[in-house]
Amino acid sequence: MVAGGSGVTDKGVALVTGAGHRLGRAFALALGARGLTVAVHYNSAADEAEDTVRLIRAAGGAADTFQADLSIPGAAEALIDAVSEKHRALDVLVNSAAVMLRTPVGEVTLSDWDSIFALNVRAPFMLSQSAARIMREGSTIINIADLAAFDTWPAYVPHAISKAAVVKMTESLARVLAPRIRVNAIAPGAVLMPEGWDESRTSRLIATTPLKRIGDPKDVVSALLFLLDSDFVTGETIVVDGGRRIRK
Repeated sequence: MVAGGSGVTDKGVALVTGAGHRLGRAFALALGARGLTVAVHYNSAADEAEDTVRLIRAAGGAADTFQADLSIPGAAEALIDAVSEKHRALDVLVNSAAVMLRTPVGEVTLSDWDSIFALNVRAPFMLSQSAARIMREGSTIINIADLAAFDTWPAYVPHAISKAAVVKMTESLARVLAPRIRVNAIAPGAVLMPEGWDESRTSRLIATTPLKRIGDPKDVVSALLFLLDSDFVTGETIVVDGGRRIRK
């Protein structure tokens, strides 16, 4: 693996959690195209994860799948152990797996709270902590936060709190793991619409976004590749939201 002035650009091993679909798949495909061997994590989306592997291999890359329910205590550490045992290395960790539950204040249950924080906060922290023990000099961790960390969404307050924790976790781990490992985050805005959104809601979202469009996974992938290559950047969160954060 090449680290230093050109970032992670040569062959190494990357683990992408939640890589069977949506942004996780886009990240995995981009890293595979870079020549990294990609460990494609999934929980229940086995067919989708296998399809991600197929796409990477069809493009000349290398990939395999790893199953884990990261909401279960100990699963994150076991996943890192499994990847390390199979590939004997880990150079890039992308903490993409997350849950986004609609939980209006007044209706939030203890189960809602625990499930959100187990996957959105505890899992990426334990993955990062375990990965740091085996990562080589010049490795990088990229957390996927959310615009919600900086905005107020009344129906998604616990989600927003969890993603704000991811931003703080990124800053803290960057300080602790420097200079050996860089840690950064990406906070996507409206890139992929939630399932069930109708056209009118999407139209309103576009109308209130300064750049007047919905994002594309490639917009977030570009931020990922920037963070992969920029070895003088750590502890930062890049917001990719078409300007929604500044619309007021």
